[in-house]
Amino acid sequence: MGKTSIGKSIARSLGRRFIRMSLGGVHDEAEIRGHRRTYVGALPGRIIQSINTAGTRNPVFMMDEVDKVGVDFRGDPTSALLEVLDPEQNFAFQDHYLEAPFDLSDIMFITTANLLDTIPPALQDRMEVIHFPGYTEDEKLHIARQYLVPKQLREHGLKPSRLEITDDAIGEIVRRHTREAGVRGLERQIASICRQVARKVVEGHKGKTRVTGRTVHRYLGPPRFSFGIAENSDEIGTATGLVWTEAGGDVVFIEATTMVGKGELILTGQLGDVMRESAQAAVSYIRAHATEWSIDPGFNDKTDLHIHVPAAATPKDGPSAGITMATALASALMGCAVRRDVAMTGEITLRGNVLPIGGLKEKLLAAPIGGLKEKLLAAHRAGIKTVLIPKDNLRDLDLLPPHVRDEIEIVPVSGMHEVLERALVSSCHPKARKGR
Repeated sequence: MGKTSIGKSIARSLGRRFIRMSLGGVHDEAEIRGHRRTYVGALPGRIIQSINTAGTRNPVFMMDEVDKVGVDFRGDPTSALLEVLDPEQNFAFQDHYLEAPFDLSDIMFITTANLLDTIPPALQDRMEVIHFPGYTEDEKLHIARQYLVPKQLREHGLKPSRLEITDDAIGEIVRRHTREAGVRGLERQIASICRQVARKVVEGHKGKTRVTGRTVHRYLGPPRFSFGIAENSDEIGTATGLVWTEAGGDVVFIEATTMVGKGELILTGQLGDVMRESAQAAVSYIRAHATEWSIDPGFNDKTDLHIHVPAAATPKDGPSAGITMATALASALMGCAVRRDVAMTGEITLRGNVLPIGGLKEKLLAAPIGGLKEKLLAAHRAGIKTVLIPKDNLRDLDLLPPHVRDEIEIVPVSGMHEVLERALVSSCHPKARKGR
């Protein structure tokens, strides 16, 4: 999502030359260290070749797709990169072709990757890892308006007087026709509209074509994707959670129901181990505090519990759905509805504490550092009025656009009792129930 563009911007701001080297599919260690001169057709490594081509000893050197380096009988290129990227060693880098030390210490090396799992730990240790979250809808809108649309108009020989794509149309494309972290798909859809308009112009169409949110489907067909919208009414056993994916944030409605049985817990929706453990922790918390919320303490002996997370074809994992599952279970056991305009995210402990989100191994229902922003933007888009977040995640709100902070109420919580008091309808609060 624009990693190469960021590298070019860094080089431009520093006044240095920019070099890009793709490591995708590299299997031979000689690509890094060069060939010995005893071989026919021997060449220096690609690092030395690139520096020679650039004509400078201190460029910004981007090594793209470092996570896609392969290993075979010709050696391990990632092991060769250990010396290249280590500032304690690269002042005397040994290229087999040069047969003399070469100083790489003045070079700013930048590596890019989509996944960290395939990068050896020793290589990661020599790098500072910076996570870039995907573009938000607002950012995609500004990128499309200021760069993508003018670029595609030029490439298709169209003038602004011939085609106008409104902000509503761009928003519709982002939400319903693309699902990605970057803007490649968005640019392709804009190009598709431009091609169709260019054809109309060639066929003799006069005047200006204006593409709006209502008419964009004429050019791109029916919507390919949908996004979560707040429920129409308060429902028993259904709580609204916030999810994060590489394509951005969304809302999910976690469902819980009770059945006559022997205390079995059923979990569906292709949940991972961490999320299953969160569900078990939620059940244990409710059993331990059943009397506080007027729930039968012996419900586990005669009741089966079923938790389902929709989009069952998508694997889900991570602990940050813990308080959402606990709220849905409490609602089902109490027979009290959950407020439709409240969404939540956070991990639950056996004592009912709400822990912050942000684990590195979390997949769908959990967010990496910075993912809270995408979750809150999804809640705002879905029409949610109140969002419950862990108290320790208040520091992450600085990146949130001001208009979102003004239009939704963000409530920090530290315990499950605060979550239930906010999420359940007022008639279900302990004081209200005692007064019946």
